[in-house]
Amino acid sequence: MGQLLRLLLQGVFDMRHHPFAHLFTLVTVTMVALLAGVFLMLLDNVNREMVRNRGQVEFQVFWKAGTPPEVVQAQWKRLRGMDGVKDVETFTPEEALRELGTSLAPGEKFDWLEGDNPLPASASVSFRIPEGDASEIWAMGLLGELRAMEGVDSVHYNPLQMDLAQSWMSLSRAVVWPIIGFLGLVVALVVGNTVKLSLINRRDEVEIRTPLLSGGAALGLMGSAAALGLLKVLHGQIEHVLDFPPIFVRIAFLPMGTCLILAGVVTLVAVLSSFVAVRD
Repeated sequence: MGQLLRLLLQGVFDMRHHPFAHLFTLVTVTMVALLAGVFLMLLDNVNREMVRNRGQVEFQVFWKAGTPPEVVQAQWKRLRGMDGVKDVETFTPEEALRELGTSLAPGEKFDWLEGDNPLPASASVSFRIPEGDASEIWAMGLLGELRAMEGVDSVHYNPLQMDLAQSWMSLSRAVVWPIIGFLGLVVALVVGNTVKLSLINRRDEVEIRTPLLSGGAALGLMGSAAALGLLKVLHGQIEHVLDFPPIFVRIAFLPMGTCLILAGVVTLVAVLSSFVAVRD
């Protein structure tokens, strides 16, 4: 056990041979792992949104301008009590004006419009689609019911919402593995070539295989750790970039399990490429 630990530590210390080559390899592994992390974070967040929206449809309801507030409030209460309602978000004309100012011109309050506000009261209502019902027939019936509510001017919804979510989930499964495989191939080629470079000038040494393998593992581990650190910094810069109306999407960091898998895969690929290089 002590001998194995000594050989493993020797592999890490032996990275001082060809330092520039190892530094270049470390930077490359870090960049590839960072690229993989960005891709996985993007995919994870899109999947979160698709899963959150799958099985539900969102209706945008607009009341006629000038509708008495008490009538609108009564209709909002009725919406919250309807069957299958998952979420209701309401906006008074004043709130809608503030949200518009925030989204179009941050810092602009549009005070000059408050006396003659052209925006109506509105609501965004998400409904769960009941199982066993034809979605189109159910949605059209609900659309007619919402349009018949007192003071309602118009109602809009996207009938392709669920189909889009299902299509994306299928596409993500078809795309993710080829991209991850390509990034893994890049890591393998870079680490393998670096190990071969070390091997060329050390052919007369005995028992160098384990140090070389541990050196490859160190490159993979340090590169993936550095990539996750950079990814965390990047996440801090973009976490709230989409958190504005009407999107309200807060970008989440990779789950801990995914981070561990990313680091493990990069390290494993580095070790395997080192093993192949040593055998050749």
